[in-house]
Amino acid sequence: YFFFFQESMHAYAANVYTTVIEELMKGKQRKFIAVEQEFFRLWWDMVATDTQKQQVHHLLQEGRLEFVIGGQVMHDEAVTLIDDQILQLTEGHGFLYETFGSRPQFSWHVDPFGASATTPTLFALAGFNAHLISRIDYDLKADMQKNKKLQFVWQGSPSLSEKQEIFTHVMDQYSYCTPSQLPFSNRSGFFWNGFATFPDPPKDGVYPNMSLPVTDGNLHLYAQTMVANIKERAAWFQTGEVLWPWGCDKQFFNASVQYSNMDLLVDYINKHSAEFGVTVQYATVGDYFQAVYSRNVTWEIRDSQDFLPYSTEPFQAWTGFYASRSTLKGIARRASSLLYAGESFFTQYVRKHPEGSICKCKALKQLQSLRWAVSEVQHHDGITGTESPKVKDMYMNNLMYGMLNVKKLMASIIFDINNAKKNGEVYSSVYTKGSGKPDVDQYVVVYNPLAWNITTFIMVSVSSEAVSVYDELGRSVPAQVQSSMESQSTYDLYILVAISGLSYRKYSIKPLDGKQSAFIGSSIKYKRRDLTRADQQSRQLFPVVNNCYQIVFDQNTNLMHSITERETNQTVQFTQEFLEYHVNGDTKKGPISDNYLFAPNASAVPVSKAVGLEVMSGSLMTEIRQYFYSNVTSQDYIYAVYTRLYSVPEGYDEKLLCHRIEQEYSVGPLELNREAILRTSTNLNTRQLLYTDNNGYQMQKRPFKAYVNNTVARNYYPMVQTAYIEDDTTRLMLLAERAHGVSSQGNGQVEVMLHRRLWNNLQWDLNNNLTLNDSSVVRPVIWLILGTKAVTNTLYRTSGLALEHRPVVMFGALSGDKPKLPRRLQQNSVHDLPVTVPPNLHLQTLSIPGWRYSSNHAEQVRSIRMGKQKQGDADFSRVLLRIRHLYEVGEDPVLSQPVTVDLKSLLKGLGSVLAVEERSLTGTWDVNTLERWKWKTAQYPGKRFFNSTETSEDFIVTVHPKEIRTFFVYFQVQ
Repeated sequence: YFFFFQESMHAYAANVYTTVIEELMKGKQRKFIAVEQEFFRLWWDMVATDTQKQQVHHLLQEGRLEFVIGGQVMHDEAVTLIDDQILQLTEGHGFLYETFGSRPQFSWHVDPFGASATTPTLFALAGFNAHLISRIDYDLKADMQKNKKLQFVWQGSPSLSEKQEIFTHVMDQYSYCTPSQLPFSNRSGFFWNGFATFPDPPKDGVYPNMSLPVTDGNLHLYAQTMVANIKERAAWFQTGEVLWPWGCDKQFFNASVQYSNMDLLVDYINKHSAEFGVTVQYATVGDYFQAVYSRNVTWEIRDSQDFLPYSTEPFQAWTGFYASRSTLKGIARRASSLLYAGESFFTQYVRKHPEGSICKCKALKQLQSLRWAVSEVQHHDGITGTESPKVKDMYMNNLMYGMLNVKKLMASIIFDINNAKKNGEVYSSVYTKGSGKPDVDQYVVVYNPLAWNITTFIMVSVSSEAVSVYDELGRSVPAQVQSSMESQSTYDLYILVAISGLSYRKYSIKPLDGKQSAFIGSSIKYKRRDLTRADQQSRQLFPVVNNCYQIVFDQNTNLMHSITERETNQTVQFTQEFLEYHVNGDTKKGPISDNYLFAPNASAVPVSKAVGLEVMSGSLMTEIRQYFYSNVTSQDYIYAVYTRLYSVPEGYDEKLLCHRIEQEYSVGPLELNREAILRTSTNLNTRQLLYTDNNGYQMQKRPFKAYVNNTVARNYYPMVQTAYIEDDTTRLMLLAERAHGVSSQGNGQVEVMLHRRLWNNLQWDLNNNLTLNDSSVVRPVIWLILGTKAVTNTLYRTSGLALEHRPVVMFGALSGDKPKLPRRLQQNSVHDLPVTVPPNLHLQTLSIPGWRYSSNHAEQVRSIRMGKQKQGDADFSRVLLRIRHLYEVGEDPVLSQPVTVDLKSLLKGLGSVLAVEERSLTGTWDVNTLERWKWKTAQYPGKRFFNSTETSEDFIVTVHPKEIRTFFVYFQVQ
């Protein structure tokens, strides 16, 4: 981890801040914007001297150094989840506010590959006045540029509309880097420090590609070049100001040569402004937007349509990264989910066990290690899979390290609470992996991180099928055991768990004691079928049934045939197959696929000629295992599907479980230059219309579009959590636990890209080791829900979150003599009240951030100016709470209604609420003092400030559709 960072800091990042700060101090006119906090914080903590720190404070006060966005990273917009975007933004903002009292108000989202409509809403909620993007479809950008429509007021959320709209600037065709061509020289211009070299700076200080220096001899020519470019761009905008970005990736590591050359140009142009017709000045993004805002222009409104997918040329569709490095995408989401659970678990522990023995400061550090790892991987070259293997390994190591820390913390909390409960049983250990030893009583501790009652199955590996499962009161718990799909020597034990919101339960797994045992699943293996010989006429159909669905398989092919939704008796023809797009890796032969791009050279090809089938059936679950072979005699399979259908016994809530067709896939290792898809074909008349989500927050309509070139790739979209197809009556919903590419290439069809393995000889990709030779096996999970629109509407939001936040399972062994059953084990004891919200709300955050800043802005600024911001202990008394409404206006007659919540009663299990402060999304503004710029539109001709939501009286809050409300909560000291 630190190796990569040290290399990057050493070769480049540290030098940027060190030399830029030095140069800004030398000239009052000079300015600079800093975006990502991760590197700045490393410089601040590890490199900056006291003098440099004072200079930063000084420059911020003067407005010559400006933090823009202010998150840990510039997050990707296509494949990230809204929760993680908010986390990384909050992480950076907390640091900036605590350290400098500064609160970014502008964005600089210049590099993510396409723009989501979630982002403008997020930035509006964080208190931003304007948003800036760059990478959108090349043909759309050209059109907007020609018609002076690159600036607009974006209402990213249909439900929040003008309340959370934001002025948005799209960069023109030159994007965010200075154009470097000089008409009077064959050397480049404007990049006087050249390009950074890794891993070491050059000994002689001469960097590659250093631009032609500005001299008396070429000053006029240089100025002419710059002015010509400024004027070309001015024609594309409605106001007289031109934003002329100076810099690019990995620039300003030698700021003195940059500024000294630029100063000469700036001074020269301004001295001859009458001749040139322009004046130039150093500016921050804030300066630019302030100038545009002060103009009396009426801006057009853009609705909630996003800018995805993104193409740069006819054959360059950036839709490959939706599926690149699927393993990293999966781990990033598992880490995010574990962090979510760990935060609420720790918050409850601090509130309910003030006398607990765990060191809170150490615990916070354990959580922070995962906050950092989950934040940094949201980078637009992180979770996207567009980094080199070395950097990917760094992300993975940091995520694994953070996850281990949080698992240790959760285990130690369980250990501490249960040892404190002096009730005869003492854990000898709590650990995070099952031992599978049947001779020892094993405990499973299961935590439900959602603020709803959840009924689901957890799976534990055991080494014998003769086991029984009991709850805390010694009652038998429904369970099913069957031979493992993974290994010959173990069994899969499925335990039905019913757990209330933010609570945990303990289950004991015992070697069979003659009483009630787990149901044993029986296996039927069907003959492997040759698909090329399958008789299409004679079908041998057999059904698999639960209370919600009947799934019919065809023994002739061993493939799925149809699904009947039992409540309406609606039957949908339903087949699934794996196919591969074969892609080109040789630039001499045509367009290539790489980490970023998807360039199929023909239709997808079916991968298997033979399918093996095994059905494991039991009273709680039926698992259908399908193995796809390249031919009838193949030994090994590259593709498999495990489909699970659950049956819930009387007395348990079956609503979500029964409607869930769970599929787990095994894909890989692929051959080179293959892109693997699962295509589901139905007889629904969908008119090739697909719906996919933006970041798990809102849905986008995706009509199929025909293009002259590259139609297949340009109709791929990111699915972060949800996608669906539907006809007039029936909807097929897909829910995912990691991001994938998704498309509808035919009527009634939906295909999901699950894995890619590529190699190409594009020089840039080779230089940066971006060839995606990913030989891994990936194991993604997708839940299918089939039903009427009304039924799927009530299920998909809660189901998507139930998949995202599956219960956390920890294991423990008992020490000492085995207690005789049913010795009563205390469950969460009586005063532990569960935390529960209605099904259309989601408790998005319950955590102890640890920030020491004052929530009174004047006080915070004063204490920083007086140097009173001492490194004290973290503040454990402030709890951060976020509540999100899951539905859009008008989406559902019941669930789209506003919900009134009494925060005092919601949190009574954590103690007595003393005070609640409503804050902006990242916590740095009191909503009552937050006034965002209101830009003039035809809808609202007057310019004014936005004032925020109605504030809560007496801890009662009404949450409207799609709102995300953020609070600081303080409890009475126990």
